[in-house]
Amino acid sequence: MSSYVLKLAEAGAGLSEVGGKGQALARMAAAGFGVPDGFHITTEAYAEFVRDHRLAEDLTALAAVDADDTAAVEAAATGIRARFTALAVPEEIRDAVVMAYDRLGAPPVAVRSSATTEDLAEASFAGQQDSFLNVTGADDLLDAVRRCWASLWTARAVGYRARQGLEGADVRLAVVVQELVPADAAGVLFTADPVTGATGTIAINAAWGLGEAVVGGLVTPDVFQVARTSGELTGRTVNHKATMTVRGDTGTQEVAVPADQVLAPSLTDDQARRLAGLGLDLEQLFGHPVDVEWARVDDRFVVLQARPITTGADRDPWNDSRGTDYLWTNTNVGEAVPDVMTPATWSLVEVFLSDAMATSAVPPYVAYGRIGGRAYLNLSVAASMAGALGMSDTMFRNLTVDVFGRLPADQVIPKVAISRLWVLRRVLPVAVRVTVRANRDAKRLPAHLAAHPARCEELRDRIGRVNDPVELAGLWHEAIEPGLHTASLMLNAATRSNAGRALVTVRRRLQKLIGDQDTEALLAGLGSGSGELASLGLLVGLERLRNTEIDRATFSRVYGHRGPHEFEVSTPRPGEDPGWIDAQLAAMSGAPSASDLLARQENRRAEAWARFVSGHPRRVRSTSAQISRWAAVSRSRELARSEVIRYFWVLRSFWLRAAELTGVGQDIFCYDRDEVVGLLRDGERLDPAELAARRAAVQRYAALPTYPSLIRGSFDPFRWAADPSRRSDAYLPGGPVADAQATVTGFPGSAGVVEAIARVLTDVADGDRLRAGEVLVTAVTNVGWTPLFPRAAAVVTDVGAPLSHAAIVARELGIPAVVGCGNATMRIATGDRVRVDGTAGTVQVL
Repeated sequence: MSSYVLKLAEAGAGLSEVGGKGQALARMAAAGFGVPDGFHITTEAYAEFVRDHRLAEDLTALAAVDADDTAAVEAAATGIRARFTALAVPEEIRDAVVMAYDRLGAPPVAVRSSATTEDLAEASFAGQQDSFLNVTGADDLLDAVRRCWASLWTARAVGYRARQGLEGADVRLAVVVQELVPADAAGVLFTADPVTGATGTIAINAAWGLGEAVVGGLVTPDVFQVARTSGELTGRTVNHKATMTVRGDTGTQEVAVPADQVLAPSLTDDQARRLAGLGLDLEQLFGHPVDVEWARVDDRFVVLQARPITTGADRDPWNDSRGTDYLWTNTNVGEAVPDVMTPATWSLVEVFLSDAMATSAVPPYVAYGRIGGRAYLNLSVAASMAGALGMSDTMFRNLTVDVFGRLPADQVIPKVAISRLWVLRRVLPVAVRVTVRANRDAKRLPAHLAAHPARCEELRDRIGRVNDPVELAGLWHEAIEPGLHTASLMLNAATRSNAGRALVTVRRRLQKLIGDQDTEALLAGLGSGSGELASLGLLVGLERLRNTEIDRATFSRVYGHRGPHEFEVSTPRPGEDPGWIDAQLAAMSGAPSASDLLARQENRRAEAWARFVSGHPRRVRSTSAQISRWAAVSRSRELARSEVIRYFWVLRSFWLRAAELTGVGQDIFCYDRDEVVGLLRDGERLDPAELAARRAAVQRYAALPTYPSLIRGSFDPFRWAADPSRRSDAYLPGGPVADAQATVTGFPGSAGVVEAIARVLTDVADGDRLRAGEVLVTAVTNVGWTPLFPRAAAVVTDVGAPLSHAAIVARELGIPAVVGCGNATMRIATGDRVRVDGTAGTVQVL
């Protein structure tokens, strides 16, 4: 048509003339796919505009700005954008554009940017330039074109190109103008998993109205899964779709979805299958997996855009073990955070760990991280810091065995290069500050524990009353974030103050004096009477609810924050889930009551104390004082941990309110703590491709078995999971393979011997399968598992140590337990008759 305007299906329209998006649309239109009619405004039009207004020097200067200097880039980009939108389109270009628009019939159009670096196989650049919908009239069309050109020079686009190593002079922008489709439904389609590259399933996201609600994250779309080979629908999730994007008088607007469509599927099963077939046809046209934006008008599909899927190579994005030789363990942190974490949760757990492990978190050496999306502690960093100060490996192992578990005797802890001088200069001052603060906070701990539940109720109520996103962002800085630090530091005080050392010293003194069995009996009984031990709180609360001593509102307020996934902020708390409470109450039928078990254990404690008084009369007074100190510290530690969890309910409330105020739905949990504040304050949404990648990463990791509790070196969770001979206890390249016939061994968690049938559970949600009198065998337990314990004859775990949840609760209830076995769940099967010796720390398959 001219050097400035080309027909949409122009033969030979290439990347340099019409950009990546335009080239793909031209190819699809020429091949006969249902693409809305329109035309291209070529890169030559952009270049002529720049030449005509002598903008080249300004653009070169902007491209030369340091991409990491956010303020400088933003200032330059703002100036360039203002000039683009204020300057007139040269007459020859204007005439060509208006003529093409008139030939189209001057309808409402979509005006989309198409850069020469966009939608390429090497880098998609998705969402880096702007698009404008429902543009009507020639003047508004020309204004939209100028704004598209200007969007090539936003701070975001400049930074993205800099990270990809592209020079500003190499980039030009075309514009695609197409009739706006009055979509009944729209969305995106992936012919391959955008994270893993797996091609077995076609995934479709769909919602009502125009597609911007889906790609912009305004709504949680319906999800359809279609098998590539058979074309059969293999999965369908219909979500709550409260908002949709529609045409307005000018531009577009978000409106409420009609009530009868909110929970209705936006595609029929037949439509989903046909759409998947269209995606495969487009994949064949382009020769590689594609990400397709589509719309449905009545029962007809149109293609709005198609781009290569470029993120398949990064199938394992959250893995700090890659390229390292460190020794990692989740023995301690795995019971508290057993799940694959969403980005929201990890960003909060990072704060918690940095407060709780301040002396082991001095950059660049940080003794915690993620492996396959799960939390792990880095023993190499911790041991290296200790070794730099003269501590031997043997001493380090002995001092940490109660927390990290017993390491294989022949397993060397690889070290990092940390000098004594570095530790003295960087770590020692932190250690002094932490100790001083912990001792100071320990004095404030009782008052904190007493006031904190009401404080959390107040904050949750306050969050619910905020109606302005910017105000909610301010509340984060004013109260929410400081409260997280306070709760974390108070737990640190309960365990790291001078008083907190009694957790280790008292137990070891008693073991030397009277042996393991009587030591465990004397140090149990903490949950008797009023149920003071917080680890038992959920169980005690359910029994009180069953016995009508409290109502549901009281249960939710006092105990409802504890559960099996209590750190994961995307998961409802028991206090939010009446169905969970009903299931627990129903499962309690026929099991011994917690009060009876606690009373029985109190009798055993009295008998052990009588033996001690008889055998060691001169130590009665001092030992009684030591046990009282142990009890006080243990209760404070458990309560402080419980209050951290209570605060995570506050944090969940914050994220949920942010979702309501911004309209992003469940995708809010893909935003970390800084990103959610930016979303509230400035409306900064995640790039749709990044959002999809994060969503897929969580799903991909969560589908894998629980990883080994001990990992050395670079660990690929997908390759490990695919290995039929994998070990679930440890990933130690070159290490010995465990003898499958040998007795399963672990820590003596709770004394006693029992023979019974084993029940192996991989998920607490399957707890109703555990019959009274069976041995519970599982990877790891936390408070959410506590309601199962009265039914169990004994407890056996892969992960754990003497101070782990399973050991503490089993001792309180007088149930034999062996913890930290490593691979019990692989070597014991449901139905096996086993002999559990909680005194010796062994399990035999009989």
